[in-house]
Amino acid sequence: MRKKLALLTTAAALLAAAGAVTMSRASDASTTTVAAENYGQYSLMFERSAGQYWAGGSAAGQWAWTPLSATESDISWGDPKTWPPKSAEHFIHSGDWVLLDGYNDGAGRPLTQLQRVTSEKIGNATCGAMTPIPSAGGKQHYVKWTIPTTGYCLDAVGTIKPPNGSTTVNFRHLQKWSPPHPCANTYFSNQTCITQFEQWWDDNNHPYGLQLSRTLEIARGKGPAFTNHTTVPVSWNADGRYYWHY
Repeated sequence: MRKKLALLTTAAALLAAAGAVTMSRASDASTTTVAAENYGQYSLMFERSAGQYWAGGSAAGQWAWTPLSATESDISWGDPKTWPPKSAEHFIHSGDWVLLDGYNDGAGRPLTQLQRVTSEKIGNATCGAMTPIPSAGGKQHYVKWTIPTTGYCLDAVGTIKPPNGSTTVNFRHLQKWSPPHPCANTYFSNQTCITQFEQWWDDNNHPYGLQLSRTLEIARGKGPAFTNHTTVPVSWNADGRYYWHY
């Protein structure tokens, strides 16, 4: 009898311990939060990554990131037939922002054109409730590093000029960024993308006016130009087909 009672007591203790472990795991699970995604996971801006997008059955363009440090990277866009292009955009990761600094004559080269904002605002997904953004030394706040769960709007006005300030181009850049969502194109299905809608105005050798309006999807783990739906200056569509690291 004593042995049986001892066994029952031991069994009860084991069950209680198991219950405590289960409750502990349940408690841990209930408090676990999924880490927020960041722009780097989608753009691959700090990887030696590249991609090619196609339209009408042929290659329409190509892009490639050239990381320069833990916080700076250049992206080049151009024709695969004449690669590498003689221009690139220079981006900086600073805090919770990716900043656009300017342009150069090729990835990794010194800046030949500085892009500086005179006014920047941020608002909700429909560009309502717009409020000023504190300056980051004049660099444009291009996109948030941590991807929000809701969309947001950015509206930047400023100038583009060489370091010596000899010529000036006035611009406005309006963007609407959308949170992660399922996406697919002609060549890939079951992907996750963020979306950038952008419009660009300037007076570069022509009267000031709208020069570009398009919607781009950036696929997680693949990079830019997963889809490209352009309406200005012409109606045009392209899909990302090839992605690689070099």
